[in-house]
Amino acid sequence: MIRSSFSLFSLQLLLSFSLLLLSPPIGASQNQFELDGKVLELDDSNFNATISNFNYILVDFYAPWCGHCKRLAPELAKAAPILAGVKKPIVVAKVDADKHRELASKHHIHGYPTLKIFMRGVPTDYYGPRKADLLVRFLTKFVALDVAVLDSDSAIRDFVEAAGSNFPIFIGFGLNESIILDLAVKYKKKAWFSVAKDFSDDIMTVYDVNKVPALAAIHPAYSEHSIFYGPFEEKLLEDYIKQSLLPLILPISQYSLKSLKDDHRKVVLTILEDETEERSKGLLKVLKTAASVNSDLIFGYVGFKQWEEFTKSFEVSKKSELPKMFVWDGNGDYYSVIGSESIDETDLGSQVSRFLKGYRDGSVIHKRIEGATFIGFIRSQLGLKLVFVLILVVVVVVVIVTMNKEEPLTVGTRTRTREQVQEVTKSSSLPETRELLRPTVKED
Repeated sequence: MIRSSFSLFSLQLLLSFSLLLLSPPIGASQNQFELDGKVLELDDSNFNATISNFNYILVDFYAPWCGHCKRLAPELAKAAPILAGVKKPIVVAKVDADKHRELASKHHIHGYPTLKIFMRGVPTDYYGPRKADLLVRFLTKFVALDVAVLDSDSAIRDFVEAAGSNFPIFIGFGLNESIILDLAVKYKKKAWFSVAKDFSDDIMTVYDVNKVPALAAIHPAYSEHSIFYGPFEEKLLEDYIKQSLLPLILPISQYSLKSLKDDHRKVVLTILEDETEERSKGLLKVLKTAASVNSDLIFGYVGFKQWEEFTKSFEVSKKSELPKMFVWDGNGDYYSVIGSESIDETDLGSQVSRFLKGYRDGSVIHKRIEGATFIGFIRSQLGLKLVFVLILVVVVVVVIVTMNKEEPLTVGTRTRTREQVQEVTKSSSLPETRELLRPTVKED
């Protein structure tokens, strides 16, 4: 009997051990994620496993009621299969942040939609374009080599074409990649970096490179390029790269303003009547020349016709004499230069030079954008959140005050006070009376 029980126990132990060996690791079979080009739906149960399963994954934190989120969803659906098929696949996923609030809070989500790209588990905010075709180009930048090595003229042309026009492109002619590697890693999210090992005189002519070593900064979107010939000391090199991340003159828009976020230089802002007019192009050409020799300043321009709301912040109206120039700190302060209140069409170069000299000499009038700090706060994600909380608190207080008022309550055809109603509730056993006293449920 003892031997039989021992044999049965041994058999059960062997069977359990066999099942343990045959069963997959915890979470392996249940959490297999396929790279099928579909947008994955993530939640608390599978988020971490998904992030660790893929090297590159773009996550859309959305709310079902958000209009912007609804417009973004089909763009992500279009981009997902294309991104899944690139050399270094990028997965697209989404999280209902309104439903899974703890998960959203963990990743500092304060507005919808918020996009983050996770590169080997490390999150980075995504501020790029949101149309499917541009989104694909933008995201491939994140998974590219830190520094591409180009060994022929055709390789250089292919690299520039593949990079597109969303980022500046740096090409080191005759440079060792180790010289720019650290800076390439640091600014990878903002530019393409490469070194050309073998190239002809013809390709040097294309980019106006006169000698080597040299670092060319190219802005395809603005048909601009500049050359840095050294010395290739770390600080000087970084200064050149930082200044070259923006074009010589930047068209100001809601999108381009984001690129100023990490740049602490002041902005020489020119407000035009209409930036597309032929007469505006002459002034922009002069400004571009001025920008090339005043690299400590950012030069930007905007048309009153293109962005009226923004220009009004600088006391510009339809009656204003344009163009006007200001120096703006990027926040709530700006300066007008005495004697250079507006620019006429005669001798543009002298007028721009006089403006810059007046600014550097301190011949300015300090002004402040009225309400800039408050408006900026309201429009910020934190501001919106706090405003929502304040509104909610006010509503709750109003409801409590209303409920505590001693207003007569009507039951049937008789009018009673709250105390009388409570007395009726205690004494009455009639279900009809209890039904009449039940509070009305209001829909939000």
